[in-house]
Amino acid sequence: MNTAAEATQHIVVGMSGGVDSSVTAYLLKQGGHQVRGIFMQNWEDDNDNEFCSIKQDSLDAMAVADILDMDIDIVNFAHQYKDKVFAYFLQEYQAGRTPNPDVLCNAEIKFKCFLDHALKEGADVIATGHYARKEIRDGAHYLLKGLDGNKDQSYFLYRLQPHQLQHAIFPLGELEKPQVRALALAAKLPTATKKDSTGICFIGERPFRQFLQRYLPTNPGPMVTPEGKLMGQHEGLMYYTLGQRKGLGIGGAGEPWFVAGKNLGSNTLLVVQGHDHPSMYSTQLTMHDLSFTLPEQPREGRYGVKTRYRMADAPAQLHYLSDGRAELVFEAPQWAVTPGQSAVLYDGDVCLGGGVIEDTDSHSICID
Repeated sequence: MNTAAEATQHIVVGMSGGVDSSVTAYLLKQGGHQVRGIFMQNWEDDNDNEFCSIKQDSLDAMAVADILDMDIDIVNFAHQYKDKVFAYFLQEYQAGRTPNPDVLCNAEIKFKCFLDHALKEGADVIATGHYARKEIRDGAHYLLKGLDGNKDQSYFLYRLQPHQLQHAIFPLGELEKPQVRALALAAKLPTATKKDSTGICFIGERPFRQFLQRYLPTNPGPMVTPEGKLMGQHEGLMYYTLGQRKGLGIGGAGEPWFVAGKNLGSNTLLVVQGHDHPSMYSTQLTMHDLSFTLPEQPREGRYGVKTRYRMADAPAQLHYLSDGRAELVFEAPQWAVTPGQSAVLYDGDVCLGGGVIEDTDSHSICID
């Protein structure tokens, strides 16, 4: 097994200006490797406004590189990001689904554009600040969960292909977040106490509805119960996701209300009262756009499954369909399984891959 960088290597680190990538670079420098940094600038539409921190992040990344006595370059993948990630992001929202841009961003930008650039520059491998691990078993590169269960990011990396994993390392995989902060403080890195980013991948934290309105037309419509009772008006189906509680504007006594589904044909948002309403649960799903981390796809059978980040693995049976899709049948009903999100398979700590959720037996999104 191999969990870290081998011997002395030429390693290029993706520097985001955050504490995780800063400590990644620090650890590799401490390990005696030849380390360079790359800061990726992938959004240009409004990178000088209050919601986009690209300028400050780049300055922070350069400050860390200066302290660690390492070179750093700024590279621009804005065209590729807009074409490969953002166009898909808008397409999915327009179709009523809730995409996960971080998943696609990792596969298309960080571990494709960035990886290709680094390899052309002579790197042996790239390193990122993801909380995940990698092991080499009999020549195969396995993607594993990070040891910090609260920060494990293997879910967002499930679309990495074997050749991408072969040229990637994750130095933080064995650490917990408090340890990373402590290392940054001890090394006097300027990002040691910097707040973690939580916005859209490479776009930043901004008012989501206002942001979408710039690119997609709004189309208000009715909010109704499964029985057809009108509960109010929604501002546009794209602004809501399954399981959403806040922002519905439904008052009154009793339990809170939740989004349970969307009807695109009638432009109707389905809402139910109570977290445990039957309409909120699914016992199976179909997924498409399958992607696996090992050369051979997993056999049909029982696996742990995550349908959203940070949930506990849910036991499910995997079945392949004749049209290239797959079906997952859960042993226990799952709450708010959301089309557009990803279902990721695990065999213990090993992340095997997964696919994009297309439909569930609750038919939470329909056309007619």
